[in-house]
Amino acid sequence: MSTIDGLPPLRDVIARHDLRARKQLGQNFLLDLNLTAKIARAAGDLSQSDVIEIGPGPGGLTRGLLAEGARHVLAIEKDARALPALAEIARACPGRLTVLNGDALEIDPLAHVTPPIRIVANLPYNVGTELLIRWLTSAIWPPFWQTLTLMFQKEVAQRITAQPGSKAYGRLAVLAQWRADARIVMTLPPEAFTPAPKVHSSVVHLTALPEPRYPADAKILSRVVAAGFNQRRKMLRASLKGVHPDIENLLEDVGIAPTARAEEIGLEQFCALARAVENAPRGS
Repeated sequence: MSTIDGLPPLRDVIARHDLRARKQLGQNFLLDLNLTAKIARAAGDLSQSDVIEIGPGPGGLTRGLLAEGARHVLAIEKDARALPALAEIARACPGRLTVLNGDALEIDPLAHVTPPIRIVANLPYNVGTELLIRWLTSAIWPPFWQTLTLMFQKEVAQRITAQPGSKAYGRLAVLAQWRADARIVMTLPPEAFTPAPKVHSSVVHLTALPEPRYPADAKILSRVVAAGFNQRRKMLRASLKGVHPDIENLLEDVGIAPTARAEEIGLEQFCALARAVENAPRGS
């Protein structure tokens, strides 16, 4: 890893700018620059890509991305307290870091970046899953991003990479694996963070596929999967009754037993069911 000259240790930055992590913002800061560099490297070759980072805080991962050669980094930070610290990094890397103060759920980043685009972030716990689902269920595919390299609670990471029949298998697994290759590349203990969370964290790397593994409408698939797993102990004929009035026959038509439960159903079958729901008349 190359260094960014003149920048002080992150603990000094946090103390000087009074950047104590706020629970309501889902903040847990990663201060070890060796670890942030490792996360940046897990995202692949950044030298020909613009990188979007969500929730940079004092800028530990931001430094890692820049030091590992990112062409340009767009950092979106909701907490205005972090802006002076991020400005220091921007001055040390002229023209390579843009900082936007705002909510990542409300900001359109595409006016500020140039493809190819990668997203790399230690996501705030309170918005991470919602952002991931947005990125995975875009109406346009391939998406604007090539890869996602994201930090989650370990339990969430396991849900993204889970297989049918496992306890962790659910909506996140289906949506992630429908349109991307997903794998866990790193797991970090609580003590790696300040303040230390109560759980381990894992980094998941997702690579967008050129096209989904099986055809399906993103909104319909998301609705079918959400309904199935929201009541995962129920048989599908019960949990999906709000999706279509003739759901039992649709399940049988695509080879799914109406008495099956969502955790037993693989990606291909869910996509087949989504197509059947899309094509079936509502009055049947």
